[in-house]
Amino acid sequence: MSEVTEITSEAEATPSPELPPQWYALHVLSGQEKKVKESLERRAKTEEMGDLIREVVIPTERVSEVKRGKKIESERKLHPGYVYVNMFLRDDEKKLVEKTWYFVRETNGVIGFADGDNPQPIRADEVQTMLGQMREREEKVLPKVAFTIGDKVKVGDGPFQNQEGLIEGVDMERGKLKVSVNMFGRSTSLELEYWQVDKT
Repeated sequence: MSEVTEITSEAEATPSPELPPQWYALHVLSGQEKKVKESLERRAKTEEMGDLIREVVIPTERVSEVKRGKKIESERKLHPGYVYVNMFLRDDEKKLVEKTWYFVRETNGVIGFADGDNPQPIRADEVQTMLGQMREREEKVLPKVAFTIGDKVKVGDGPFQNQEGLIEGVDMERGKLKVSVNMFGRSTSLELEYWQVDKT
């Protein structure tokens, strides 16, 4: 069946009370994720599309690093190049809703739906996993760089600043590292936060 016949006309584009909105993945220009999100949200208000476009999400995590001796926190996208939208894109007969389809496709920065011209909703379990990860990562600040046992690091903060050492242990839950440094000819074990060291 051609795409044109699968799209419901604008006049019929009313959300069904029996059919909840579903999540879809949009492929967007890299680096334009935030602009796309803001544009979709702004236009949904001004064009009175709030009943069709429910929520726009960019999964991110908070990361920290040390720059010039200072701890800096920033956001890192979990899925660069993708934005997720909770919306009414299909009617009761599973046909694409024209109004929503064109609203999304005509947004600056949107390349298209992640799975092409016949987009399918993301499975409910995948959505729960994604939203759960987001909530979990909002509460934790992770290191910008991943550390493993045996990595050589340089302490970037505190009394042992500029000392080089080896990672002996990684505590992901607490965001702590056990680092062995050589002080006065002896090996000293330190417990440091992720952000306090840099890989060498």
